[in-house]
Amino acid sequence: MSLYRKAKFLLSAAKLSQLPADEGFEVAFAGRSNAGKSSAINAITNITGLARTSKTPGRTQLINIFDLEPQRRLVDLPGYGYAKVPEAVKRRWQHTLAEYLQERRCLRGIVLLMDIRHPLKDFDVQMLEWAYQAQLPVHILLTKSDKLGSGASKAALHKVEQAVRDMGELVSVQRFSALKKTGIDEAVEQLNDWFRV
Repeated sequence: MSLYRKAKFLLSAAKLSQLPADEGFEVAFAGRSNAGKSSAINAITNITGLARTSKTPGRTQLINIFDLEPQRRLVDLPGYGYAKVPEAVKRRWQHTLAEYLQERRCLRGIVLLMDIRHPLKDFDVQMLEWAYQAQLPVHILLTKSDKLGSGASKAALHKVEQAVRDMGELVSVQRFSALKKTGIDEAVEQLNDWFRV
């Protein structure tokens, strides 16, 4: 049984002090509220409904932790940039996200999800900048790649690769579709590397 098939919901945290002890290995999933974060987590773990998907983007307003095994966790960070929430709440999320990325010692990498049709929005760029400052590796999943034809999806991949080139080996990019189950093996390979499986 793969490590990811063992995933179980552990807890939801509104602030960093509620997170599990800062030890072991964590990989965080981040992205705009409509980028398909929950669908990607469900596809990678092959557990339907593990991370709740919603027709209303922005429902994930807490940090959700999934245990894989002792000392290894997946972290679903609050979706950003799209949710219809008050500005003060958005600012608080941003502050918590930045704090988490810069202070969490057990964090091994970030899976940053972007809709392949609308990559590199302001918040995506901000996430990349936070990660770069913290010298954290980022693996970008260009989600919903089934929505584009082969040529257009290759062009989108190339555009993002060019945009992050200056960040060197800290950033990698791939195409991904939770619906068609494409790109899962490549994503798992990156997770395995971070979790040292």
